[in-house]
Amino acid sequence: MMHRTVILAVGFMAGVSGSLPAGAEDHHWSYSGEGGPSHWAELDAKNRACGAGKSQSPIDIRTRDVHKKKLPPLVFEYRPTPLHIIDNGHSIQVNVDRGSTLRIGDKTYELVQFHFHHPSEERINGKNSEMVAHLVHRDKAGRLAVVAVLLNVGRLNATVESLWRHLPEQKNRQMDFKGVQVDPIGLLPADHSYFTYTGSLTTPPCSEGVRWFVLKSPSTLSKSEIATFAAHYRNDARPLQKLNGREVLAAK
Repeated sequence: MMHRTVILAVGFMAGVSGSLPAGAEDHHWSYSGEGGPSHWAELDAKNRACGAGKSQSPIDIRTRDVHKKKLPPLVFEYRPTPLHIIDNGHSIQVNVDRGSTLRIGDKTYELVQFHFHHPSEERINGKNSEMVAHLVHRDKAGRLAVVAVLLNVGRLNATVESLWRHLPEQKNRQMDFKGVQVDPIGLLPADHSYFTYTGSLTTPPCSEGVRWFVLKSPSTLSKSEIATFAAHYRNDARPLQKLNGREVLAAK
């Protein structure tokens, strides 16, 4: 059975890049024009970091400048969840029931939501991908960790195909499909090696202190799956931000 839920305060759960998106009340920001990225800091005092922050995301990861270090593996302990999907005006987002976690060493984060960008916001050696999925996690103290999965043209992704069959017809209304199960693990490539750095949300308010994990290996979507998203969001990617001396790490 399908239920509709009007999202009144999605501030924490809606639309974003590697960020926890802004909610229905923040739809005055956009990706172009007077509400575009170069104006985000002017739109609301809460968005000050969008202009003044020194640890902003996304970035271009230059592999020649990456520091290799012994790093703990990413341990994904995801499980299927009933589908909760919303077109929040900035992206297609799936909100996830509790129980799916990411462990990194002695730290555990719970998966909160995932969403998509076209094209990818982050780049590797100056090159972006057709799309990216951002899986947003939060620990018990409220700290965020975002896993970025680059998405290139290739084989159809069954998880994404299922999502696209249930795209909402209206914006800012979460659609709940209790009879449809979605497993976030289907978004991940087999190789979980990664780059990591400290950055920010990529949408207003651009809050800093976010741990980013950009997987080195991409997953794939079919041309049709990419075209379906692009028909809704032709460009929902924030421009690249300066590294400002931050260290980008990769496992040895």
